[in-house]
Amino acid sequence: MTEAVVVGLDGSRASMTAAWWAAREAAERHLPVVLLHSWTTQPLDVPIAQEAHSKQRYGREVLQRAAAELLHRHNDLTLTTELVSDPASQVLLDRSESASMLVLGSRGHGSLANFLLGSISLHVLGLAQCPCVTVRAGDPAVEEGWGHPASADRDEVVAGIQELGPAADPLLEFAFTAAASGAARLRAVRALPISASAAHPQAAPYVQRADRDHEAQERMRLSALLVPWREKFPDVPVVEHVDRGRASQVLLSASAHSRLTVIGRRRHPSHLTWKLGPVAHAALHHVPCPVALVPHD
Repeated sequence: MTEAVVVGLDGSRASMTAAWWAAREAAERHLPVVLLHSWTTQPLDVPIAQEAHSKQRYGREVLQRAAAELLHRHNDLTLTTELVSDPASQVLLDRSESASMLVLGSRGHGSLANFLLGSISLHVLGLAQCPCVTVRAGDPAVEEGWGHPASADRDEVVAGIQELGPAADPLLEFAFTAAASGAARLRAVRALPISASAAHPQAAPYVQRADRDHEAQERMRLSALLVPWREKFPDVPVVEHVDRGRASQVLLSASAHSRLTVIGRRRHPSHLTWKLGPVAHAALHHVPCPVALVPHD
């Protein structure tokens, strides 16, 4: 199955919250969902015997229970389950070559979610070939089941734009599509370095003028970047958000009312090495909503 929304499910509350988010997103985009569980890579705190048969039984129960709950809410959703024996990270990376997106659960603030183990999540986030979304347990931006509606003030998709030009296209494609399918506003965020005049109030007037000119140029560049996307998605309201400060802090502040925050990361030429930048780490740990990492060249 290609172009599916693939969810790494381990039985934890975080992974189930991720499944709820994925189901709604897939329903809005008319995409199929695959719930995937690796019975050989289960959480360390699962209270089951270590025999393979017990692990497989636990995995089947997790998948069946989750599928039943999601289909009860989204009865027209195309959903399949997969119980696999290969390591979780490898299966997810393999699926990322054809999936629309991967969705993983997150343990919460200060500790990156684990689909099974934190190191597995980081490995997948750093190497996935498709967008990868992390969702925290109890995320206020996520509607879970019947009794946990999403917060009413989560009405924006935030796109953190670090690079202007073609590298931003995959990020903007994903962000605009998410905003369009969820009838949300898109906030395009661009962080600029702290100005010399702000850091040194006694700076000469020409330094202040240079700061203002640079900021005006960056606003124009951002506007130009967004022109084709406004044309492609005419029904999506767009807010252009340019602010000075550390990129991670600007993004965190802009995401206060976001239903999804989207940032980019460079593809790595080798599966032996990968690295997430400081903005990605800050967003994954602290942004109060699901976070999507979109790979680009």
